[in-house]
Amino acid sequence: MNQIPLFDTPRLTVTEFTRRVRRLLEGDKALQDVWVQGEISNLSRPSSGHVYFTLKDAGAALRCVMWRGDALRLGSLSLRDGLSVEAHGKVTVYEPSGQYQLIVDVLRLAGEGALYAEFLRLKAVLEAEGLFDPSRKRPIPQLPHKIGIVTSPSGAALRDMLNVLRRRLPLAEVMLAPSLVQGEEAPVALVAALQRLNAVFAPDVILLARGGGSIEDLWAFNDERVVRAVACSTAPVISGVGHETDFTLVDFAADLRAPTPTAAAELATPITVEDLSAALATAQRRLDELLSRQVEERRQTLKAVQTTLRFYAPARRMMTEQQRVDDLLRRMARSLEGRLALESAQLTGWQERLQALNPLAVLRRGYAVVSRLQDGKVILRGQDVLPGDNLYVRLHQGELQVEVIRTAE
Repeated sequence: MNQIPLFDTPRLTVTEFTRRVRRLLEGDKALQDVWVQGEISNLSRPSSGHVYFTLKDAGAALRCVMWRGDALRLGSLSLRDGLSVEAHGKVTVYEPSGQYQLIVDVLRLAGEGALYAEFLRLKAVLEAEGLFDPSRKRPIPQLPHKIGIVTSPSGAALRDMLNVLRRRLPLAEVMLAPSLVQGEEAPVALVAALQRLNAVFAPDVILLARGGGSIEDLWAFNDERVVRAVACSTAPVISGVGHETDFTLVDFAADLRAPTPTAAAELATPITVEDLSAALATAQRRLDELLSRQVEERRQTLKAVQTTLRFYAPARRMMTEQQRVDDLLRRMARSLEGRLALESAQLTGWQERLQALNPLAVLRRGYAVVSRLQDGKVILRGQDVLPGDNLYVRLHQGELQVEVIRTAE
């Protein structure tokens, strides 16, 4: 018979228990960054875009979920039941059903792990040599005249790049160096294509590109010979290999890495025809404004010179001097008029004085001027004549000739 405890024991609800288990699992760092290998089963792709499946082997099964954003980066990897894969992710608990599961962020085919290890080893070797040093990176020309392309002549990547180049910068000359981009012979072909482009075409920039694929498909771009050829290229190289999540050693050696071939073509043409047209229109507008401003400045200068010339022109000087002569003439005329008026007044005064002293004026008052007839001497006293002398008498009106009969004192 079970004895009833005297005190209540701690109890957890299912939710609390599951949440505690979840915290324990998520607190284990080893389970938050783990690779798990197994076969896919119960694969499900609902309309949400998430991927649900189970990883299993002979002894156990693990529920897995890959969110839509991570599933979009699978690229050409086609999932199916029975496919042997390696999944990277973190362990958590799905509380509604109380099941632990692996949240997958990277999924690759089983066996890619060895290739990835080789990738890391070769990357470390080349990085130690300085092939990936940022100081070795060369600038991409803003306006390339010659663009070289190394890729497969039959791939969609070439069509995409040509469409972008034709749209953005149709003035550029484009040269294709066709090459294998996959398989055992691809590295030799890629190296030869790069060397041929530099030697024959001398491009301003080279696009090294191919579409996406698995790590095996892209392995030629991890080949040491190809990486060294990219680093030694005379022209700067833009790599556009695979999709945005794909990285190859060529990406580290290239002068610029693009997430896709299309993006590589866009990065190779930073200045487009529209940019050139806009810059040309701006330059034309600025030139017009400059010319208009200079013409206006020259016009104002010319007006000032014309004004100065008019001021110093002989005709203006003559007009000025003529005006001065006219002014002097007017002043001289006024002076002469004043002088004449003064002289006339003085003359009038003299005339009046002379008139007052004129003997004839005295005669007008009844006086007469008597002079001796023979010598014309004026007789002032009676004793100056003798009886019998002939005298000349001038009256106010008329003259007389008289003979002196007698004189008296």
